[in-house]
Amino acid sequence: MSYLISVLDKSPVAEGGTPEQALRNSLRLAQHAERLGYHRYWFAEHHATPQLASPAPEVLVAWVLAQTRRIRVGTGGVMLRHYAPYKVAETFNLLASLAPGRVDLGIGKAPGGLPASTAALAAGRAPVGDFDRQLHDLEGFISGALPSDHPHAAAQARPTPQLQPERFLLGASPQSAQVAAELGWRFVYAAHFDGDPLHIEAAFDAYRKVSNQSPLLATVAFAAPTSEAAARHLGALRIYKLHLGPGQAVNLPSPEAAAEYARQVGVHDYRIEETHPSVLSGDAHHVRSALDDLHRRFGVEEFVLDAPVADIDARLTSLELLSPAPRAAVA
Repeated sequence: MSYLISVLDKSPVAEGGTPEQALRNSLRLAQHAERLGYHRYWFAEHHATPQLASPAPEVLVAWVLAQTRRIRVGTGGVMLRHYAPYKVAETFNLLASLAPGRVDLGIGKAPGGLPASTAALAAGRAPVGDFDRQLHDLEGFISGALPSDHPHAAAQARPTPQLQPERFLLGASPQSAQVAAELGWRFVYAAHFDGDPLHIEAAFDAYRKVSNQSPLLATVAFAAPTSEAAARHLGALRIYKLHLGPGQAVNLPSPEAAAEYARQVGVHDYRIEETHPSVLSGDAHHVRSALDDLHRRFGVEEFVLDAPVADIDARLTSLELLSPAPRAAVA
């Protein structure tokens, strides 16, 4: 295999299950992924979402780092709009000091929840500034390279780890790719939200024009012993895009969530578009062949796989079927 495979985990709560069990499942999956040779294990951030148990991925990162030995662990990603860059830098410098060479800091721009939770997270804080400014401030705090005339130049994000956390920007546009490249960060294209090959190519081209690092591709991927079994577990996957006005759209998991989002922002004239996410599913041969095709077409050197299934046994099986490690090594 000529590329790396990593995992994105949203800590889904199974029907009839509990958040506590979902989090224990995430630890079990991360430990299994380490045994199977996966490169990274990332946790997503979602707020006030009953089906997902991870609103604070940095806490899960610390917990899983303490109970694994080799696999890199990180976030996919921290929703920076909710936080002071200085605090994020402190947190990840601390994690990187606790587990040298194993910490990833992935950053996203989306709110990760409905407007009510976004407003609650912003309570008592000054209005969030420009996202690009936040990114540059975060990089400056982590690298210790803030300009001398920066208003917080005297603030040092300690502890200072010997090996800094590796930084990633998650996005699905050439603009995000270019920002990542200019910062010196890795770029992760979110194909689970937009799998259009032309859009992937445009973002990768924008990144490669500035950076000599390799971009990553995040996608939904799930394998089962048979294609029929995979289809049963996945069901009818949908993403509902809420259109609020020109240039304003939000991806949500259900029509009900989309309508509630519109209600919370006070918009009555909106449109909900049902879309089908880009999904690689089937038996192991089919999914591996699809990854091989993407590798050849776009030069992808690392995939981050999101399995949108809550059943723990099915997720463990999918990890095994797509394992980067040779069978003998796994056994």
